[in-house]
Amino acid sequence: MTSTLTGSAAWLRRVAGLVRKETLQIRRDPSSYLIAGLLPLLLLFIFGYGVTLDLRRVPVAVVIEQSNPEAASLLASFRNSPYFHVIPAHDRRDVEDELVAGSVKGVIVLAADFAERLGRGESAPVQVLVDGSDPNTAGLVLNYVEGVWSNWLEQETVARSGMVAGRALPGLVTIEPRYWFNPDVRSQNFLIPGSIAIIMTLIGTLLTALVVAREWERGTIEALMSTPVGRSEFLIGKLLPYFLLGMGAMGLSVIAAVWVFSVPFRGSILALVIVSAAFLCAMLPLGLLISTLTRNQFAASQAALVSGFLPAFELSGFIFEIDAMPWPIRWSTYLLPPRYFVASLQTMFLAGDVLSVLVPNTLALLTMGAVLLALLIRSTRMRLE
Repeated sequence: MTSTLTGSAAWLRRVAGLVRKETLQIRRDPSSYLIAGLLPLLLLFIFGYGVTLDLRRVPVAVVIEQSNPEAASLLASFRNSPYFHVIPAHDRRDVEDELVAGSVKGVIVLAADFAERLGRGESAPVQVLVDGSDPNTAGLVLNYVEGVWSNWLEQETVARSGMVAGRALPGLVTIEPRYWFNPDVRSQNFLIPGSIAIIMTLIGTLLTALVVAREWERGTIEALMSTPVGRSEFLIGKLLPYFLLGMGAMGLSVIAAVWVFSVPFRGSILALVIVSAAFLCAMLPLGLLISTLTRNQFAASQAALVSGFLPAFELSGFIFEIDAMPWPIRWSTYLLPPRYFVASLQTMFLAGDVLSVLVPNTLALLTMGAVLLALLIRSTRMRLE
């Protein structure tokens, strides 16, 4: 029977046929399941357990040049801290080699006149030696040492308030810090939403980067071009199944973040779906554009890594502070969709639906998606050249 469908009905029928054909292709290709199902979970576990900005049992040496009750009390404070594994010593030369070798991350020196200066109400500085070749860990060790020192000083001030008549011990200002949105100051709560954005960048580009290139390598693109399928039908048929697959991967990642890593999610599901859909609308055309231009699966996968994953990891604000970057790099980050998705996910997970953050970021993602889709339409050819 000859089909009599015309106009929009024929167009819809061809789109449905292409979507069905691509869905069958996904079902027969195990690599799609690996990319959309196994890869996000694997990367999320690596990021969740391997990337952290918290100190736990970091080895440090505490040098007490002259034993006294005050130094012993401060040493006990360091030992009771969950952040340090304390190695006591009486001479800094005994632990300098360990600092050079990296077996200790810092040396805390209490001078011989530590208790004497403290008793006179003078400043009793604590010298901290850290390995500057690892500035990130060095900064963390310094900050945590300052925290232990401040807490100890406050407790000593209360305990010894009657001992130093008429003179106050240094550091009497009482600080009551309050951390909004992440009261436990747990770095995983901040890093895991960002890692989901990085993972979705990789999946979003990689899923579609192989699609057209695979058709060219297998020679099936010629058969497709011999049909009356138009450019819009071809692109919708290629993008829609992978959009649904990407949304499934997004849902899987969010569930793992909440249930496995106990990251709080304070936003709404509706906002998450809208922002995630806008992000995939930007990343899927990018992958398909790469696939259309390269026509080779290996080259397409390499281009997807270079243009998607690496800039997202380095320049999205996931780990490195964007405001600290040189201004040309800082301005270039505005062209990266992950920059907006990282900020949106971190906001939804920790603060909730903050419209002043989510709306501009979503509009930026949709604008980028429209530009990339226009480039994709311009680059797509429905005839052999």
